[in-house]
Parts: sequence; C-alpha cells; structure tokens
Amino acid sequence: MSAGSFRRNLVTIPIGRRGKLVSACHRTFPVRWSRYAQRKRLNVSKSDKEVVSALRAALAESIGTERFELWFGDGTQLEFRDRTCLVLARDQFLMDRLRCMFRQDLEELCTAISGAAATVTFRLNEQVNASAAQGRRSQSQTANRSGSSALAPSTSAGQPDRQESGNRSIPSVGRRLFTLEDYVVGHTNQMAFAGAQQVVQRPGRITPLFLYGPPGIGKTHLLEGIASAARRQRRLRRVVMLSSEQFTSSFLEALRGSGLPSFRRKYRDVELLLIDDLQFFKGKAATIVELLHTVDSLLRQGRQVVLSADRSPSELEALGGELIGRISSGLVCSIDPADETTRLGIARRMAAQHERQIPEPVLQLIAAQVSGDARLIAGALNRLVATSEALGQKIDLRLAETALSDFFCMTRRVVQLEDIQSAVCDVFGIDVKSLQSGRKSRGLSQPRMLAMWLARKYTRAAFVEIGEYFGRRSHSTVISAQKQVETWVADGRKIQLGYGDCDVRDAIRRVETRLGAG
Repeated sequence: MSAGSFRRNLVTIPIGRRGKLVSACHRTFPVRWSRYAQRKRLNVSKSDKEVVSALRAALAESIGTERFELWFGDGTQLEFRDRTCLVLARDQFLMDRLRCMFRQDLEELCTAISGAAATVTFRLNEQVNASAAQGRRSQSQTANRSGSSALAPSTSAGQPDRQESGNRSIPSVGRRLFTLEDYVVGHTNQMAFAGAQQVVQRPGRITPLFLYGPPGIGKTHLLEGIASAARRQRRLRRVVMLSSEQFTSSFLEALRGSGLPSFRRKYRDVELLLIDDLQFFKGKAATIVELLHTVDSLLRQGRQVVLSADRSPSELEALGGELIGRISSGLVCSIDPADETTRLGIARRMAAQHERQIPEPVLQLIAAQVSGDARLIAGALNRLVATSEALGQKIDLRLAETALSDFFCMTRRVVQLEDIQSAVCDVFGIDVKSLQSGRKSRGLSQPRMLAMWLARKYTRAAFVEIGEYFGRRSHSTVISAQKQVETWVADGRKIQLGYGDCDVRDAIRRVETRLGAG
C-alpha cells in the first residue's frame, strides 16, 4: 500500500493534549475502525451514553450480530466514563473470555468513537450476582416453608431428573415414547437395532453409538427406545435425551444467564446422554466445541453416549475433525430406507393401533406403493381410516385404491437423468462438466459409470439416451458400465470417493439418499 493510499484510509482524531489534532497513524489503529469512524462522522463531543450506544453498534457491525448477541447480550453490560470502558460480566468465565477475545477490539473502537485514548476494564457485575444470590435465598426459604426440596425435577428442555432417570422433553405432551419392542427390524436396520440392544444391556461398552440415515427410517425411534428401556430397567441413574436444537438453546441460555457450570453439570454428570440430529450443529462453532468437551468428559468416565444424524461421519466435516474422530471411535451404524418386507411390518404395527380393522391385502398395497419413510406409511393409514369413517364404508382393497391413488402418486419419487447427475456430482464432489467430459481418470470414470447404472435402475431412459446425456457416449459404453458396476457390487469393491476409498454399496446408498430413492 502506498503512503498516499494509507493516509486516505485513516481518520484524523484528537488524541493529544490541549485538543491538538494528531494523525491516527501515530496510534496505528486498524483501517477498518478508521473507515467506520469516517462513515459515521464521529466527533469528540459525545456523552458517555452516546459513546456506549455507538460502541455497541460498531461492535455488532464488526463481529457480526449473532456473535455480538452471544457475548454481549443479557449477561454483559457496557459503561463508559472518564475515558474508560467498563465491561461488566455476569460470571468469571464470561469475563475471562471477553477479556481474551475482545479487549483489543474494544480499546480501538472506544478510542476511535470517543476521540481520545481509552482503556478497557473488565469486572464482575456485582448487582447481578447479588440479585442471583437473593433469588437463591428466597427460593430456599420458600422450599423450606412448603416442605419441598429445592432439587425437585425440572421440566426444562434436556434437564436431567435427579429423582428418576429418563427425563425427556422432545415428544409433545401426551405422546407415548417409542420403545425397542415397537421397532420393526429388517436387514436395512438390523445392525443399528443390535447396537441399541447392546447399549441397554451393557451400557458403556460401545460408546459412542452413532446412528445415521435419511429422515423417517427410525433413528429417533431407536434413541427413544434406548432411553425408555434404560429408565424402566433403572440400571442408569441419570438419562438425558434431547435434540441438537435443545442442546444449542441450553448452551446459549447458560452463556447469557444460568451460567456454564450448571450447564456442564447438567450434561456431564449423566450416565446416558442421547442427542438427535447432529447435522444441525453445522455453523455453530462455539456449541460444537462445548459438545466435543461434553462427549470427551463422558467418554473418560466410561459413560454411554448415543448420537444420530442424517449422514455418515465422513459427510459431517462441518463438525470438525476432532468430534468426527470421537464419533468414529465407537460403533457407527447406518440405517437404510426400509425395503418392502420391512415396510409391511411397519404397516402391520401401525394398523394394530387403529380401532378399525385393516385387511392384509390393503397393508400389502401400502407397503408396495409407499417409500421407506415410516411417516408416509402412517399418513396413508390415517387417510384411509378417515375416508372409511367419513363414507361409512368398511376398509377393503377397492376403497384403499380409490382413497390413496393420489397419495401414492404424490409420494412416489420420479427420478430424472438430471437428478442422478446432480446427486452423483454432489456425493463425489465433482462438477457436471467433468462428469460429462471424455477424461478417464479413476476419480471421474467410476462416478460416471455409477451414474449410468443408476439411470438404468431408476429411469425408463434407453441406453442411447443415457449415453447421449452423459457425454455423448455410445449405447455399448452404457451396457459395459452397467455390467461393471454390477460386478463391483457383487464383489464388494471399493471406489474412489474424495481423498479416500469407499465401499461401492455405501456410495450407492449415499447417492440414493440424495435422490430420495432406494
């Protein structure tokens, strides 16, 4: 940067004695603060309240609104007097983190906004601490007068019950928790079910247990079943199950009000922790770090951890290598969409909960026409029963075909060549142009052959049409690709995926998950 351009990026503010104007370069303020000052046309006559208001606005713009709300929300107060910015924190942990992360930013912003060299001081907010202590004394006195315990079970999300295990807040009020006895086992979920049984019978032996698969295939059912069985058997004193959203909300609440020590006691002093939908932690860096330390703490104590997500550990790179390493160190089980036999078992189990009798041919029709999502099977049964009651007709095959014809069309996934191309490129991390090119490297030829094989499996396109779509190739090339992939599947071959190799069946499953097929 030239001297001229450097001067243009600085703002002249009064920081010397007797109001003498001194160039900001003598204070070496970052250019971004100087630009902010120019943009806002700051002056030296601001009152202390105006400085605080401008400081909060500038800080939010600098570090981002979400981060500002996290660290400078309800738990932090800013004051400015006598050229000193006073940061009042709710607790010692928050004060230490603020000092470490934002001291320099605060000093530079205060100096630029107030127009004079400013210092930053961090202190505990005694008023907040005194109010909290008074609240605890009042609670204790009230509990003593009523003869109840201050440690009564809490109904807050994810709060462990100190009296009974299994406190669970995910289901809505009145919904019965799923149990392992209700789970319909097939070859697509057999390994995951066996892992769940092991957790209940010998907790801590395989930890963490990680279950993954697309929505609607029973991950939450298994987690609830584990929690329910552990509570009934009373082998584990403290059991907590919650969603990733609940964990995040609880963590943010701890940062802003209740304090991290109580949060950590809540989730680290348990014997069984189950967290659903890990993929939603993406982009929440601070929460991921806290989750990592929570999992580490439980694993060191030999406690049982059960986690679930909609994708495999290798596809959760946004959670960071350390957390993925902890997950992979335990038992990782995939759950694939249910096949027709398993769907029939699910339909039978759900039909038994309805008052109206549903004939077996009707259940077979639903299992054949509805995809592997258990929620869609439940929706089909509910519509059929409601139609039967509305028309006053008994449930038979003719009524089912009439009442569910549009439902079958709506839930049936129509796969196009473009869908397959997009899903393959997404899973293998390549672009469309490379997939359709004439390059024959292993990282491109294998996804291309797999795309042709999937096109034959899920579309009615002819060999010539498929070859033309994937780079103007001949029909004989498509036939050869189909035979090659079938050989890979039969032999359990590995193909290149990213920087490593992956079982071809797992690669197919990933693409089919993207397609919503399989």
